[in-house]
Amino acid sequence: MKLAKYILIILASFIVVVSIPIIIQKWIEKANSTKTVGEKSNQSIDLAQEPNDWFFAQRAFPRGEINLQVFREAQLQTQVMKLQKSPGQSLTWELAGPTNVGGRISDVEFHPANADIIYAGAASGGIFKSEDRGQTWTPVFDQAPSLSIGDISLDPANTSIIYAGTGEVNAGGGSQTYPGNGLYRSTNAGQTWEHLGLETTENIARVVVDPQNSQRIFVAAMGRLFANNPDRGLYRSTDGGASWEQVLFLSDSTGCIDAVIHPTNPDTIYAAFWERVRRPDRRSYGGITSGLYRSADGGNSWEELTGGLPNNSPAVGRIGLAISSSNPAVLYAVYVNSSGPMLGIYKTTNGGDNWTRTNDGDLSSDNVPYWWWFGNIRVDPANPDIAFVLGLNVWKTIDGGDNWFFSSGNMHVDHHGMSIHPQNSNVIVSGNDGGIYLSEDGGSSYIKSSNLPITQFYTCEVDFREPQRLYGGTQDNGTNRTLSGSLDDWQRIFGGDGFYVLVDPADNRFVYVEFQWGNLFRSVNGGNSFIAARSGILPGDRNNWNSPLAMDPGDPQTLYFGTNRVYRSTNRAASWSPISPDLSNGPSSGNLVFGTVTTIAVASSNSNVIYAGTDDGNLWVTQDGGNEWTNISASLPQRWITRVAIDPFDEQIAYVTISGYRWAEPLPHIFRTTNTGSSWEAISGNLPEVPLNDVIIDPENNNVLYIASDAGVFVTENLGSDWTVLGDGLPNVPVNDLVFHNPTRTLIAATYGRSMYKINLGAITSLAENENPQPRDFVLFQNYPNPFNPETTIRFSLKNASTISLEIFNSLGQKVRRLPAGSLAPGNHQVVWDGKDDLGNPLSSGHYIYRLKTETGIAVKRMVLAK
Repeated sequence: MKLAKYILIILASFIVVVSIPIIIQKWIEKANSTKTVGEKSNQSIDLAQEPNDWFFAQRAFPRGEINLQVFREAQLQTQVMKLQKSPGQSLTWELAGPTNVGGRISDVEFHPANADIIYAGAASGGIFKSEDRGQTWTPVFDQAPSLSIGDISLDPANTSIIYAGTGEVNAGGGSQTYPGNGLYRSTNAGQTWEHLGLETTENIARVVVDPQNSQRIFVAAMGRLFANNPDRGLYRSTDGGASWEQVLFLSDSTGCIDAVIHPTNPDTIYAAFWERVRRPDRRSYGGITSGLYRSADGGNSWEELTGGLPNNSPAVGRIGLAISSSNPAVLYAVYVNSSGPMLGIYKTTNGGDNWTRTNDGDLSSDNVPYWWWFGNIRVDPANPDIAFVLGLNVWKTIDGGDNWFFSSGNMHVDHHGMSIHPQNSNVIVSGNDGGIYLSEDGGSSYIKSSNLPITQFYTCEVDFREPQRLYGGTQDNGTNRTLSGSLDDWQRIFGGDGFYVLVDPADNRFVYVEFQWGNLFRSVNGGNSFIAARSGILPGDRNNWNSPLAMDPGDPQTLYFGTNRVYRSTNRAASWSPISPDLSNGPSSGNLVFGTVTTIAVASSNSNVIYAGTDDGNLWVTQDGGNEWTNISASLPQRWITRVAIDPFDEQIAYVTISGYRWAEPLPHIFRTTNTGSSWEAISGNLPEVPLNDVIIDPENNNVLYIASDAGVFVTENLGSDWTVLGDGLPNVPVNDLVFHNPTRTLIAATYGRSMYKINLGAITSLAENENPQPRDFVLFQNYPNPFNPETTIRFSLKNASTISLEIFNSLGQKVRRLPAGSLAPGNHQVVWDGKDDLGNPLSSGHYIYRLKTETGIAVKRMVLAK
């Protein structure tokens, strides 16, 4: 089937009317021509959690911006690659959770006639719909190329018509997401969507539909976050989105952050504008063009509202706006100071002619220096004196602003969305960085909706001894884990933003976690409590937002940690010693921490061989345990080094992945060396040109590689000559990290917005399970004795005759012994293992895993060789 036919299939399944045909044409031409520390509470804040630019900086280095055209072409290429797979190639990804932790919600909307129907937009996870008031949720936007959501709006005249403005408008952070690609509309309550243009606006803050004329739509666009552009301001369509005009534009650094329309006189529109400039090394959150505007003629002409409002001042930043449905002469506006704290909450009772500041001093405990991260306000649709301001917490007034009181209950902090049901103002849905919460008593108390898989993961980890135990570091929700492998019982074991987490494969009492800027901690009781673990790390070192932590594959007591140099601990992180000089090019100017180590890898076959990569494009290797380091990055592109992986059997063979985008010539993102970095070969093959975030070498077949990318997970079975999309069912979100548990052949993926997924890779190599597995008809028993020395007996029972294999793996997941196997009759069987490998060499004491594979399944158990 020709490529063009695949593209037509894509278009048939998801209508895109403006940007996608252009990208498709370019892709066709290209294809035809070539081929519990730091945790937030509801009343306090750890300032370490202030949003950071890590996500953008990693992908924008060294140019300082992302080539979005290349990214969008890569998204389309990925869709084509998915369609090109034969049905027999496909495995299926399975959600691994959590569903109960949540993640950042950017907007929520009730169906105005049915409080059981809720739409929720996630910052990087798409749109979910609930028809039972938040008990269950269904994704309804997953076929869109961008799952970053800015706003959701229902047509007041026809609630089956839903608008989705893509591109989160919150001003960046470590969790900054990719920009959106415009406005979408569904005419059947979310079942299918069509694209309505405005893709160059990138981040849409609000969609407002004329309640008396559905053909007239207003879109508030913030434009590009990290660069100036003219495609921002307030847009209007008078033909239902077929065409657009920019009806209010102030400057290429000032976007429209909020807009409301008069419910009974829709020619009256209000628009809030925010002057905002953010760069990796510079931040400006306000300026003289920030202000509030009103139109009385449907958007043809505008006046700035100044009576009693802050205006024409560099101190004015973000502005949130709300209009009373029951008395449209009443509006509220929350103003943020350009330096970050709240500037004031203002109210008008005459449609905006005059404003007075409310008694917002009650919110002083919430006056954190980054109100630009939230700054929204809502009015009770039935009572103009009742309003809610959304900030770090939720605050409520019942007397028109004379008094404000805390109304967050036990909700997570950082509030971005709220919807109050027009038929019953006591029913409220609220969205924040912890997910969705519902109130039935007007905001006095809230109950969390615990069925949303929208957690933004930076990392993932599996307990080698207890593979049902999954761990991961998350944006704004700390380090979490499940002990059972269930979707809904994940618990936070550490605070802050969670990053690297490691579990000792030989002794899972030892767990290591960190929060941002290299704040490292260790546990000696299986993660029940933690103590600081930075003894010996120099206080003047620079630490990355996501500081690397690695374990010696041959000795889990030895760990490595990266600042702007590499440190080693030989006592499970109780103390550290530097083993390298500064491996970066030095610190950068501005407020971005730069010049840091971003990845460390230690060779399984020779622990003296260590690789380290940096955010400014350096890659180093030492072959003598850190005495001498060699820079091996001369022939590599100057991009942020994301990961190094070393062949488990040959330390001279290694792989390096990079971030960033091309601007002229093609940019490979994965390279291979066979001589410890003396030379590199690009092995990107047919991969989409997107940042790569991790690479895993299959220990069963080192020609097989798995990579995590901003376009999903890919696999090659021939060292990069050809790549395919791995599996079906993974949402269109970046994957930041992978971890592989070889005894169970399970690959786990940490997605950035849709929680974790896992996939069984039995079909990838000779370990393939039967293509049509039957119900398990065997039992694997615990070996005896256990611990053992010098030998132990492994017993199992077969209900039916079967061909079996019985294999032993060490704590690294490497196969050390294949025990006698073959076709066996039904009944009880036993095999004796003498503690030796396939060559007859005695193995050292430690933890081992034995795996029985039959024609109907796989079973795994642990044992201990004690000498």
